[in-house]
Amino acid sequence: MIEVLRAGALTTVQDQGRPGWAHLGVPRSGALDPAALRLANRLVGNDEHAAGLEITMTGCVLRFTRAVAVALTGAPAEVVVEWPPPGARRRPGDVGRPLALPAGAVLRVGPARAGVRTWLAVSGGITVEAVLGSRSTDTLSGLGPPPLRDGDRLPLGIPDGPPPPVDLTVTEPLPDELRLTVRPGPRQGWFTPQALSLLCGNAYTVSPDSNRVGARLAGAALPRAVAGELPSEGLVLGAVQVPPDGQPLVFLADHPTTGGYPVVGVVDDVTPLAQARPGATVTFHGPQR
Repeated sequence: MIEVLRAGALTTVQDQGRPGWAHLGVPRSGALDPAALRLANRLVGNDEHAAGLEITMTGCVLRFTRAVAVALTGAPAEVVVEWPPPGARRRPGDVGRPLALPAGAVLRVGPARAGVRTWLAVSGGITVEAVLGSRSTDTLSGLGPPPLRDGDRLPLGIPDGPPPPVDLTVTEPLPDELRLTVRPGPRQGWFTPQALSLLCGNAYTVSPDSNRVGARLAGAALPRAVAGELPSEGLVLGAVQVPPDGQPLVFLADHPTTGGYPVVGVVDDVTPLAQARPGATVTFHGPQR
């Protein structure tokens, strides 16, 4: 078991999500950076679909009741391991490096030094009950386990095998500015001809109101050519929806499957937004020809 001593601001169980259910109103959900969680799973010898933890901003503190291998990827953070009895021995760890922990060890993950989210994999994977084929927490619909709270206990599976002989993975530094590729959306005609030019010609900043559902942006308002609202229609990952205030919203993993505001564009890859702090700069550009 994993015993949650301090859950932090938002720590959730995530895997690669639950694709294939959008026709029933269920979004994919899953890790906001699926590749980062896959890497963490490889470092501890898990199948890439094993469930781990997505840790947001403030870190967390966990105790393990059995000997495990763990690995963290994503945002850099201070990592400290305490051997039992509590406080008897401490040593630092690293994001991107697998760690072997004895039974009773405490893992302390500090606040993110840059970016927003860190992913933790544990040998054997977290085996909370699956819902529609996934153990992911969907913060919008409530599917899957609730966000972690202090005192929670999470079951672990049986390891598939020993971790691979990897000492360290090389991670790229987080960029100061996020450049996102955007394609015209299904309701481009609801906006003036200048709207996409404004979207691609101005820098936006990430709003503090952003979460796993979507990244709200602040910047040049996108003017509408059609007044009123349309009936709710399907939404996809990366849809750039524009509410009446003209400020774009890019939908992320826990996005709703339908919405009534027009979609001016669709972002090819939203993964960089997983590490976008409030105030981060975002620019858009069209697909390269």
